[in-house]
Amino acid sequence: MARKKIIRKTQFIYLLIKYRYVLLVSAILFLFLSIYPASQLQLNRSIESLYSADDPHLLEYLRSKNNFGGDEFVIVAWQDPAIKKELFPKYSDDVLLEAEEWDPFDHIRKFSEKLSQIPGVDPTSTRNFANTLSPKEIPFFFRTMLRKKKDQLINLSKGMLISEDYQTTAVVLRLKPSSKTETPRTETFNLIRKTASEHQFETFVVGEPIQIHDMFEYVEQDGETLFHISLLILAVVLFIIFKHFRWLLLPILVVISAVQWTRALWSISGMQLTMVSSMLNSLVCIIGIATVMHITVHYRELRKKHERVNSLIRTFHDLAYPVFWTCITTAIGFLALLSSDIRPVSSFGLMIATGTMFVLIATFIILPGGILLGKIRINPAQAKAEKRLLNFLTSMTKGIKNYPGVIMGTMGLLSVVGFLGLFQLKIETDFSKNFRDSSPIVKSLNFVEENLGGAGTWEVNFTAPEELTPEYINKVRTLAEKLRENKKLTKVVVISDLIDLTPHSLSSKNPVRVALDRINQYQPDYEPSFYSKEEKLMRIVLRARERQSSEEKLKLIQDVKILAQKDFPKATVTGLFVLLTFLIESLLKDQLVSFGIAAGGIFLFMSLAFRSFKIGLISIIPNLFPILVVIGGLGWLNIPVNIGTAMIASVSMGLTIDASIHYIAGFQRSLSGGMNVSGAIEKTHHDVGRALIFASISLVAGFSVLSLSHFIPLIYFGVLVSLAIIGGLIGNLLLLPLFLKRIYDNKEEAK
Repeated sequence: MARKKIIRKTQFIYLLIKYRYVLLVSAILFLFLSIYPASQLQLNRSIESLYSADDPHLLEYLRSKNNFGGDEFVIVAWQDPAIKKELFPKYSDDVLLEAEEWDPFDHIRKFSEKLSQIPGVDPTSTRNFANTLSPKEIPFFFRTMLRKKKDQLINLSKGMLISEDYQTTAVVLRLKPSSKTETPRTETFNLIRKTASEHQFETFVVGEPIQIHDMFEYVEQDGETLFHISLLILAVVLFIIFKHFRWLLLPILVVISAVQWTRALWSISGMQLTMVSSMLNSLVCIIGIATVMHITVHYRELRKKHERVNSLIRTFHDLAYPVFWTCITTAIGFLALLSSDIRPVSSFGLMIATGTMFVLIATFIILPGGILLGKIRINPAQAKAEKRLLNFLTSMTKGIKNYPGVIMGTMGLLSVVGFLGLFQLKIETDFSKNFRDSSPIVKSLNFVEENLGGAGTWEVNFTAPEELTPEYINKVRTLAEKLRENKKLTKVVVISDLIDLTPHSLSSKNPVRVALDRINQYQPDYEPSFYSKEEKLMRIVLRARERQSSEEKLKLIQDVKILAQKDFPKATVTGLFVLLTFLIESLLKDQLVSFGIAAGGIFLFMSLAFRSFKIGLISIIPNLFPILVVIGGLGWLNIPVNIGTAMIASVSMGLTIDASIHYIAGFQRSLSGGMNVSGAIEKTHHDVGRALIFASISLVAGFSVLSLSHFIPLIYFGVLVSLAIIGGLIGNLLLLPLFLKRIYDNKEEAK
């Protein structure tokens, strides 16, 4: 059986060599054919793309959006001290120059009208303090009555349209549903920000839709930029190591082909990029170059003794199976993310797994022709520092032989400490922490939450009768008053707010209906914003601070739900604030589940690859060590889990297991060549260990580029995976040889 397998492998390699130029030309042709479909791949920017279709939080949000039109609000805020002087004429301040000639209310109205005319904004739903305090487009009688209730109107506007000190005001814009406007969200937001930048006061734009938009915008921009920077950095690393352009152009061709083929397949299949899968380019770049690195180093060593065709045949004969299994296990690590309920994470896993398999295909069909192309025999050069590196690896093998107990004990202790740190992990629900402090969205959030209260909008929904009665409205009003007692809620807006201020006859058959009919004359969207007669649903709109801890957010959401369900048993909470909170909460579960699947899948395939459950088991342990240390370290250092860190465990396992495969394969080759166990370990350290270090340098250099991202989770992902790769290298160069020595020494003793 083993002989037949060797024969098949040999035949496959000879076919690759024989048809190398046909395969190379075919690869380049397919690369060009894939350019157009790959360019059509789009990024899905909707909030729905962040969830699985059957997620209960998403379903509740979509239900509310369908019934009440969706609360996609954008807040445009600024400071104008003249507002306070206008409200309270006795107030004076030297800052107010020419206040008599400045009408802040007229300015608010004009600026509000300008913002309302922006495509994609619903002009009928725009709210500003001037019109709330002194509406102009209502009958004179109603306007007079409302003016008599000036204090109530001001109090109603606080924390939403006017600040407590009366110097900060805001225009609240409601976006049209995407299905009811042809204007892309990006264009609408750009026009709002442009209008705000032209305002004579420093003006800030904030809101959950803006946050979500900026997140996707940064991720899409970073995906392209970081890919090019990754290629540049890795090209420099390759040139330093091998000192010739051929040996940096070939891996780059493999990477670009794999990326373009993956994007083209995804596009043709009707799939879209999601928030996280936009990292495809950078990750495939890293995986591809690390794969080619092993082949290049092995080929270079064989060229010292053999001519180039024979060297290439021997290289593929030695590395075909290790390369195949490294790609398979890397793909398994990413496919484990399919267990995630968060759509971007699962989509990311499938896409990178696809890209990894295209790396495998590109490696076999591009490298034979690329390496043997032309008559000039250009061999990969040897870096100046390699002699010192070999001396270091020799010293390491001596340390493994002389101090096995110290090595095992130290790494065991670090693993236990890391494991205990898992129980200290916390989740990050402050969505603004996904952005740099210097970003416009964070600056705007800080301004609004310092001056106007919370920028997070959400709601509590509950059943309502087909006809609203005074008794029911009183019950709703009572719930609103109870909610206002919770100081974590910066604003509670309820249908009774305007009903209580609207003149109506108490002797009428239904005074609530009379009041609502009068309100509908000048605010036709007011009643539908709170009450859905068709679905028999009522809601109370809430505001809360976006910038607060996960514990506070989750407790607040739960407290509101419990309080509402005392009066309305079927009450639910929803909104973008709630969606984003629970999006991050599920990450902790995803981390453990996806890691367990990745570890189990890799153990199974490693056992199949080497026909040994013992080998499968010992290959997992050195790669489990860095993951425990890195993720446990997050807990001990109080670094919260975000959407980037959630993928570290399974992804790191998929990447670092490659080192184990190459090391074990090299060790077994040395044994089959007649060496004893100690000699095989020393030779493997010299040959494979050197390639592992080069590959790890390439991986870390590539991942370090993510630190340039505007999106903080990508920075965490890049840094922490780099640490895991370094830890995996240490584990495979220190722990794995100890385990192999124990297994194979026992085999020799048994003989």
